[in-house]
Amino acid sequence: MRYSYPPSGDRVGVSTRAFWVDLFEPTAEEVAAVEYEYGLHLPTRAQLDEIENSSRLRVEGNTLYLSMPATAPFTEPDSAPSPIGFVLTPEVLVTLRYVELHSFARVREGIAADSRCTDSAATFTMLLEALVDTDADYLERISAQLATISRQVFRPEGGHTRRVARANRLLREMLVQVGDAGESLSRIRESFTALQRLSGFAADTQGSWLHQDIQTRLKTVRQDVNSLTDFESHLSGKVQFLLDAVLGFINTEQNEIFKVLTIASVVGIPPTFIASLYGMNFRNMPELSWSYGYAYGLGLIALSTILPIVWFKWRGWW
Repeated sequence: MRYSYPPSGDRVGVSTRAFWVDLFEPTAEEVAAVEYEYGLHLPTRAQLDEIENSSRLRVEGNTLYLSMPATAPFTEPDSAPSPIGFVLTPEVLVTLRYVELHSFARVREGIAADSRCTDSAATFTMLLEALVDTDADYLERISAQLATISRQVFRPEGGHTRRVARANRLLREMLVQVGDAGESLSRIRESFTALQRLSGFAADTQGSWLHQDIQTRLKTVRQDVNSLTDFESHLSGKVQFLLDAVLGFINTEQNEIFKVLTIASVVGIPPTFIASLYGMNFRNMPELSWSYGYAYGLGLIALSTILPIVWFKWRGWW
C-alpha cells in the first residue's frame, strides 16, 4: 500500500510533488512505480533484513539508504521481527515497512497539523523522534509492569499462601511475565542501537544539505537515546533480579515440598517398625497373652508417631 505526503489532489489544479512516500507492505508494482518516478533503487525485504552495518547504513551520492528493526507493539510480543527501510534524498523520503507502527501514525498527524513540515529531511527527523517517543512509552509500560511483579513477588496479598499448587501457578505466571518483559527490552535495545547509528550517520554523512535545525534535532535524538539506553539497562538489571527472585521462590517451594515428604517418611518409620514387629506372630511373644496387648500396641504406635513430630517442631524444622 502506498501513501504520499502531501496527498495528490490536496490543491485543486496544482501539481504537488510528494516529499514523503510511505510504502506499507508494498507490492512489486508499487515499488517499481516509485523507483521509476523518483529515479531510485529501493531495497528488497531481504536486503532490509540484513544485519551488517554496511548493509544498514550506506550512501550513494546524495541518497542515504538506512534500515533498522521495528519495535513490535507492546501488545504483540510474539510478532516476528520486521525491518524499516529509509531512502532519503534532498527531495523525497521513501519509507518501506511491513508492520503498522504508532510512530508513523503520529508523524502523519503531525504533518497534517504542521504546514511547515514540507521536506524530506524534516519528515525523516520527525520519524526518528516519534520512534524514540514510542520506545520511551514502551519502557514506561515495562517499568510499571516490573513494579507490579515486584510487589507480587515480595509483598503478596494475604501473605504467603499455604496452597502449594496455587502458589506455584502464580510463580510460573510471574516467570512468564518477567520473560516477556526481558524479550521486549531486548527488542527495544536493538531499536536504540539502530536509532543511534541512523541519526549519527545521517548527520555526519549528509551535513552539507541538512540545515542547522535538522542537525540540532538529530543531536537531540542521540542524546535522548543515550539517556533511554541507561534506563533500559536499569530495567534489564531489574528483570534479571526478578528472574533470580522468582526462580529462588520456586526452588524454596520445591524444597518445602521435599522437606514435608522427608519428614513424613521419617515420622512413618517408627510406627511401621512397631506394627511390623508385632505382626510377625511368633509363638513366644509375651504381649500376645496380655489383656491390654492390643491397646498397648496401638499406644506405642501413636507415641512413636507423635514424638518425632514434636521433635521436629521443637527444632523448628517443620
